[in-house]
Amino acid sequence: MITTASAARSLAALGHETRLDIYRLLVRAGDGGLNVGEIGRHLAMPPSTLAHHLGALVDAGLVIQDRRGREIVNRVDYAVMRRTMSFLSAECCTGVTLVSEDAQ
Repeated sequence: MITTASAARSLAALGHETRLDIYRLLVRAGDGGLNVGEIGRHLAMPPSTLAHHLGALVDAGLVIQDRRGREIVNRVDYAVMRRTMSFLSAECCTGVTLVSEDAQ
């Protein structure tokens, strides 16, 4: 179960175009993830900018960083992604009706 605060934190992190591009690239990369250099090459982004945005995604719990030898591999936490998506769609079309001002 995800709280409203957790969902808001995840969505806020994804609310920046660059972070959304990074996240979508990592989703496409799958469980193997990508290191910083690979992400930078795909998105033509300097390492310092990339590090800043990856930090925000990690802080939001959306991305996991694993050390593999001398490199750090970034990958999506798919459980968090699924919980966030489920949070957004859980109450879709549940019968909430418009309260009309004319009904008073």
